Amino acid sequence: MSKHLEVVKLNKQFTMHILDKKNIVAFHDISFTVDRGEFLGISGKSGYGKSSLIKCIYRNYDVTSGDIFLYDKAGNALNLVEISDIEMLEIRNRRLGYVSQFLYTIPRVTAMNIVIEPLIDRGWEAERAIERAKALFLLFDIPRNLWDAYPSTFSGGEKQRINIMRTLIDCPEFLLLDEPTASLDKKNRAIILDIIKELKTQEITIIGIFHDPEELDLLADKTLPLDRPGFFEEAIPEPPHHGKNGFVFQI
Repeated sequence: MSKHLEVVKLNKQFTMHILDKKNIVAFHDISFTVDRGEFLGISGKSGYGKSSLIKCIYRNYDVTSGDIFLYDKAGNALNLVEISDIEMLEIRNRRLGYVSQFLYTIPRVTAMNIVIEPLIDRGWEAERAIERAKALFLLFDIPRNLWDAYPSTFSGGEKQRINIMRTLIDCPEFLLLDEPTASLDKKNRAIILDIIKELKTQEITIIGIFHDPEELDLLADKTLPLDRPGFFEEAIPEPPHHGKNGFVFQI
């Protein structure tokens, strides 16, 4: 397999201004590689920096130090720490997907419009995007009467399924999952696990956080344990900002 992501000596600290500008260390000196089509599971207790690591890769957070290299199939690498904000947005739009624990809904925007928005932004015709979305709605067992309803009224599990569908519809080559089954019942957890297993067969690389060790064992090709909690130390200056079910995931 070819290398897809390489993280080198990554560090993340948060300055706590209410605590005399001391820092809390989310994680320290993390290095690992992920091959194309591989699933890397991240394990560790709450507060050990798992979500912070995911957010640094997606660049919701700037890193304190270190490098994150994303490789294409030809072996060329981009350092996600150093590229511009515009370049990072392009990476997010075309190559890197992120599923958080929560769906932040906009009032009076339907579930269908939320799900198809990434395709519309890429220039798809609405009719074609809707047809693709319908296959996902059926796969995720979302009742038809909810397709044009507002997710602000949905249950937590239904919101999370919409959240995942919105990311999967655009089929990124690399997927970051931050506890995607956390608010789902047993039936829907099984659906999501089946989808993730299908993604693995299509060479979609995944980094995922799962609190359930059985789910992690089922999915992960290898595991990165974060076994050190955040701690306080003297502040270190931050660097400048740089800027199977008939549904085919590949576009």
